[in-house]
Amino acid sequence: MPPLARVKANAPPFLWFGFLPQKPAMAKKTAALQRLAHPATVRAFQRRLISWYRAYGRDLPWRRTRDPYAILVSEVMLQQTQVQRAMLYYDKFLQRYPTVEELARADEGEVRETWEGLGYYARARNLQRTAQKIVAEHNGRFPKRPEELIVLPGIGQYTAGAMLSFAFRRDAAILDTNAARVLTRFFALPPEQQTTSFLWTVARQVTPSGQAHLFNQAIMDLGATTCVARTPRCSVCPLRPACRSVNGEQR
Repeated sequence: MPPLARVKANAPPFLWFGFLPQKPAMAKKTAALQRLAHPATVRAFQRRLISWYRAYGRDLPWRRTRDPYAILVSEVMLQQTQVQRAMLYYDKFLQRYPTVEELARADEGEVRETWEGLGYYARARNLQRTAQKIVAEHNGRFPKRPEELIVLPGIGQYTAGAMLSFAFRRDAAILDTNAARVLTRFFALPPEQQTTSFLWTVARQVTPSGQAHLFNQAIMDLGATTCVARTPRCSVCPLRPACRSVNGEQR
């Protein structure tokens, strides 16, 4: 497996799509990743996931656009909300506030009213604050640099990666609960490697160049529909032939 991309001289202290400050421990993690799996296994993992997604991926409204504003709205709604419930509010919200400029200048109470029923209202406040910052500080254009996205209200490491890959087709990794479950099971990671930090490093390492937007959707969909928490549907999983957990392999 190739080593992690090196940060160019004079670049900000962020790995390209990891957003994590460099630390001495990173070298140790990189070495562990190089022993994670044979490159052919990783390629099969990527290929099988993307092929499965092309055939069976969920048809969700926010997957039909590359508008960064619409994608941001969906990602914020999906924070602590299930997909089916977010779908009930997504179109309604965008009809009320179709552009980042309209959300930025909207009345806060009206935004909360439109959000009513989704809960966790801090998300709506942060979404509007982000819209206001984008209008005031970026002339209404969404920044494409990870270090500029990550500092916006309510945008964490996952949401920044989602924005970069889905809206801008950048080679950015994501890690949500579903993706973490797939990675943990496929590579049969021992408990000491099931940390958020290490899983982010694995996610960055296995995200294929030029196909992050497909791979990221695929790994989330597989975790949500097949590699589920309690009763995984291993018999129909496209990763079954190479999955170390299914085949009882240990690293």
